[in-house]
Amino acid sequence: MRKLLAFNLILCLLAGCQSEQASVPEKSPDQEQLNYPIPVAATVGMVADLVKNVGREYVDVTQIMGSGVDPHMHKASRDDVQTIMNSDMVFYSGLMLEGKMADTLIKVARTKPVFAVTELIDPKSLLEPDDFNGHYDPHVWMDVATWSLCVDAVKDALSQYDPRHAEVYQKNADEYKQQLKTLHEYGLKTIKSIPENSRILITSHDAFNYFGRAYGLEVLGVQGISTESEAGLKRINELVDLLVAKNVKAVFVESSVSKKNITALIDGAKAQGHEIVIGGELFSDAMGEAGSYEGSYMGMLDHNFTIVARALGGTAPEKGMQGKLTP
Repeated sequence: MRKLLAFNLILCLLAGCQSEQASVPEKSPDQEQLNYPIPVAATVGMVADLVKNVGREYVDVTQIMGSGVDPHMHKASRDDVQTIMNSDMVFYSGLMLEGKMADTLIKVARTKPVFAVTELIDPKSLLEPDDFNGHYDPHVWMDVATWSLCVDAVKDALSQYDPRHAEVYQKNADEYKQQLKTLHEYGLKTIKSIPENSRILITSHDAFNYFGRAYGLEVLGVQGISTESEAGLKRINELVDLLVAKNVKAVFVESSVSKKNITALIDGAKAQGHEIVIGGELFSDAMGEAGSYEGSYMGMLDHNFTIVARALGGTAPEKGMQGKLTP
């Protein structure tokens, strides 16, 4: 039997919620007293982007963790707590991504609705790596088709809290899911263009397992699922041997994770006479700079698909699916 995440279980017990990962108020607030836009706090950029696309003009979303912030390691600061307390609703990813914020979210869930956007994903669709102590891999957003299920979780939460605009939220959700479908199809097409023997993606940590499963890549990370895990010399040597044996030409760094382990791989391969380059910087646990195209979920995945395909010998437009990628 799959283990329930202790954090989500405790959160629900304390909040008295009806689902495993969300705190749902018994009834929506007095609609006559509801002020717009609704102040909403979201933990990471991928979650904030979901709420913005579904809520649009009816929500004012404050993102707690910005570009380049590692959510595995982030502890709630005084300002973070104030942001959460000033919000009427709180959205987080779940699946232990924000584990160090557990205490804060548990306390807040006693007084206001707190929602995990991953609550509607069938556990059968989730990965449970052997080295993650029975917990699910939280990096679901790397599979666009699976992450699109989170759109409905946000839509349902907003509609319950603000039923007056339920039809609007439904319409917005449908439109956004269509955009995500187009993005998913772009990913399938671009990654498929990589020569089959070159479809090996090596990154700083295991954030790309869903990416590999969905788009047909063998994915290997130097570190484990969480960036708290340390990469040992044995692991680095094993990957160096693989890089040389399979004649891998490029490895990738991540925007929110130290580059030191990837540098160690490159140096190790060079010592064996094999030259490897950094194929580019990928977005894993955080999106790009706020206000940029890469600072949106669409831009984040467009960037990843495009960079990976081009670096590993595939074909993709230099500026991505929509021609918006930063040069």
